Amino acid sequence: MSHLRFLVATLKPHGIQFLVKQDVVRKVFLQSQRYVSSGATEPFLSGSNSNYVEEMYYTWLENPKSVHKSWDLFFRNANAGAPPGQAYQTHLPDLSKSRALFQSHGLAKTPPGKAEKLVEDHLIRGHHVAQLDPLGILDADLDSFVPSDLITTIDKLGLYGLHESDLDKVFRLPTITFIGGDETALSLREIIKRLENTYCQHIGLEFMFINDVEQCQWIRQKFETPGVMKFTNEEKRTLLARLVRSMRFEDFLARKWSSEKRFGLEGCEVMIPALKTIIDKSSEMGVEYVIMGMPHRGRLNVLANVIRKELEQIFCQFDPKLEAGSGDVKYHLGMYHERINRATNKKITLSLVANPSHLEAVNPVVQGKTKAEQFYRGDTEGKKVMSILLHGDAAFAGQGVVYETFHLSDLPSYTTNGTIHVVVNNQIGFTTDPRMARSSPYPTDVARVVNAPIFHVNADDPEAVMYVCNIAVEWRNTFNKDVVVDLVCYRRRGHNEMDEPLFTQPLMYKQIHKQVPVLKKYADKLIADGTVTLQEFEEEIAKYDKICEEAYTRSKDKKILHIKHWLDSPWPGFFNLNGEPKSMTCPPTGIPEDMLNHIGNGASSVPLEGFKIHGGLSRILKARLEMTKNRVVDWALGEYMAFGSLLKEGIHVRLSGQDVERGTFSHRHHVLHDQEVDKRTCVPMNHLWEQQAPYTVCNSSLSEYGVLGFELGFAMASPNALVCWEAQFGDFHNTAQCIIDQFISSGQAKWVRHNGIVLLLPHGMEGMGPEHSSARPERFLQMSNDDSDAYPEFSAEFEVSQLYECNWIVILLPFRKPLIIFTPKSLLRHPEAKSSFDEMVSGTSFRRVIPEDGAAAHTPNEVKRVIFCTGKVYYDLIKERKNQDLEKQVAITRLEQISPFPFDLVKEELEKYPGADLVWCQEEHKNIGYYDYVKPRFRTIVNHTRPIWYVGREPAAAPATGNKNAHLVSLRRFLDTVFNLEAFEGKMF
Repeated sequence: MSHLRFLVATLKPHGIQFLVKQDVVRKVFLQSQRYVSSGATEPFLSGSNSNYVEEMYYTWLENPKSVHKSWDLFFRNANAGAPPGQAYQTHLPDLSKSRALFQSHGLAKTPPGKAEKLVEDHLIRGHHVAQLDPLGILDADLDSFVPSDLITTIDKLGLYGLHESDLDKVFRLPTITFIGGDETALSLREIIKRLENTYCQHIGLEFMFINDVEQCQWIRQKFETPGVMKFTNEEKRTLLARLVRSMRFEDFLARKWSSEKRFGLEGCEVMIPALKTIIDKSSEMGVEYVIMGMPHRGRLNVLANVIRKELEQIFCQFDPKLEAGSGDVKYHLGMYHERINRATNKKITLSLVANPSHLEAVNPVVQGKTKAEQFYRGDTEGKKVMSILLHGDAAFAGQGVVYETFHLSDLPSYTTNGTIHVVVNNQIGFTTDPRMARSSPYPTDVARVVNAPIFHVNADDPEAVMYVCNIAVEWRNTFNKDVVVDLVCYRRRGHNEMDEPLFTQPLMYKQIHKQVPVLKKYADKLIADGTVTLQEFEEEIAKYDKICEEAYTRSKDKKILHIKHWLDSPWPGFFNLNGEPKSMTCPPTGIPEDMLNHIGNGASSVPLEGFKIHGGLSRILKARLEMTKNRVVDWALGEYMAFGSLLKEGIHVRLSGQDVERGTFSHRHHVLHDQEVDKRTCVPMNHLWEQQAPYTVCNSSLSEYGVLGFELGFAMASPNALVCWEAQFGDFHNTAQCIIDQFISSGQAKWVRHNGIVLLLPHGMEGMGPEHSSARPERFLQMSNDDSDAYPEFSAEFEVSQLYECNWIVILLPFRKPLIIFTPKSLLRHPEAKSSFDEMVSGTSFRRVIPEDGAAAHTPNEVKRVIFCTGKVYYDLIKERKNQDLEKQVAITRLEQISPFPFDLVKEELEKYPGADLVWCQEEHKNIGYYDYVKPRFRTIVNHTRPIWYVGREPAAAPATGNKNAHLVSLRRFLDTVFNLEAFEGKMF
């Protein structure tokens, strides 16, 4: 067995990952071409001990004397090239054989392992001493561990068993390094120089944690090969011109609006040419569409100089007299633009997604939109559509949604085939904002999640930045994986332009005030080497200043802001030229009965030959077929009917969330699993029609914030799709509240962004405890924008107009609104919770209110009480009404659409029963659920002349009890009250 196979067998996956990290596998692989194991093993090397081994190795690297001498001996021998079966010895080894082995693959005439360790140390830890800080005030701040033994001064040669007299000796290069180029031997002095130039100057590389030898070698070749970082004079002049635009834009805003918040880019102006380089290189490699997300710092500059938004549109945003405009501040807005890329002469589409102040909240939204654009273009490898995410350093390390977004990157239905992450590293732990102190090794912990390499680069070296950006694009295109470009810079101003950073960071900002801007440094360099003249540089500045001044003059004529210029997803052809719906009618949603039967039969069958399903699932499919024959549907089959009919019309349907393929309550089963062939699956809904849209149903990771943001972004890309996110339980939306509040509820008001995302939130109280009972409907209702005190004027278009003006409701309309559905749990199998085909066939449509249609409806003047309700409690009410024989005296009306409130239909019900008590009954506690929303609207309809009484559970802090008996007692109590026809006599309202 070769050494490599021996390690695989001995260490298991975790141990192999450890050895790969330290480059040991590469050395053993080289040795294995000539040597085989003697068969001796180390009993301490096992999968269960791999974490401990890794910890010992890191400890040994820091200080060999801090570990037991047996560990010291083992790691020394392993580094010296000893076979794995011989690395552990209880006595001192015979170094002659190891020396010969090492010299055959490493540096000749040196103590075993020391020179190769020199190469390794630069690979693993060179970034700790790289000159990354443009202020020059930090030794190294990328990790809490700063190595003491990297050769940065001659006196440290002894740590490697080397001496000053060895510096001019020529040594043979290891086969694992590329620093020699075409040369196979170099002097020790040159070896050290080349290693330090690669790993310890203005670029710091973190990649040795990647558990793939090919990928590590690819990075080493790109950075170690001599002469790789060279630019033509034309490229340098372009870079200078881009720096001019970046810096002069900020200067112009600072001169014109000195007291306005704008979250300028000063201190990291190189970000603009960095982004343009990424876009140029991506376009060159075939990318047609780049989708970007970023926080507010530098957004206006990105809009102006990367996306190329008209400057007058940006400048007019600063005018306080602007008559109309967006509902958000200018540094939150997005944009969409198609243009020709000047560097490649190819068409490129750029989209910057609008984002609130919640910094990294936009990350999963961008990824979802990117995935959707790839999906619609058939871009399965991400070669045509890619995403760029910009981050602040503290937010990148500290905001949990960053981790959640990274976590999606390798999942089949969520991967975007690699994202380029650009970190604007303000060195925040040392700057102005006390909220953002750094406490962990930045930002390796996040990137390690998906083995993303991190390229740190000093932002005062524009050419190094450009090279790193080019390599980042090549990495993404080669391996379809994420990569992090960390622009280590500073923030010339405070958190915003009004802050005084000297209050909290006096020493740093004294240094910043002395700092020469990067534009001047780079211009001086190019002028000195003759690439440009001083006159050419000054003319470039004057040219851009003139562009800004002319745009400023034009901006004064802007009295009304055209919001269509700020859309990040324009949906061409969906609206008319004015951005309004092409019609204002609600189409019927019913479908022909033969289609219902076809879908029902498809939902009841297995379309693949020889596919064996679970016996319990066979019974479920048989029950579906029986329902289809009986012309009824339960919730799961009704959902199947809805999805299947849309697929026939060419509407893509995507359902995502935790356990949605089977369904949390084991009711859906949209993905069948072969019981005899591992990982063989079948999605019957993709076999309904010859020509149909695809159906995507995908279990997500255990994330709500990230996944809901992702699905929102997916729905953003096109209006012609039904995109649903289902919470495993309704209250799981709690951890996605940022997406709901900032994007879904208010997205249209802030950014005029229509979106048809559907939230499916299981809701209902069954005595199973407070955690998974309530989807908190009161929160959604509180965020609805319809007015409880405004009595509407009813017209033929009232229903659709009300929906258009509301911030969320329904789909299959001439516009798109988010839909919040409180879905059932126990009602999934309730024998009464079924609907007839008669309610679904052609000509039918959604019923906002389902009125009483029993005995009480036929004798309305005899009705003593009308109970209004919604959801599961209806079935408790009709059962109790029958038990008490009150079917003539009590009418029960269901509200299926709570918001916007169906004023017109409720008014009809109230007028039908003029002498009856009006009661709102809910199973939720009084301070939870629907009552606070519906009460003022009922009173508006009756002009405050009749009370709407509440019956339900009393107010409570928790949404439900965990005691089954307490649940039943409280249910009994409010059922007794609601059917007590004398319960409200003599009470005031």
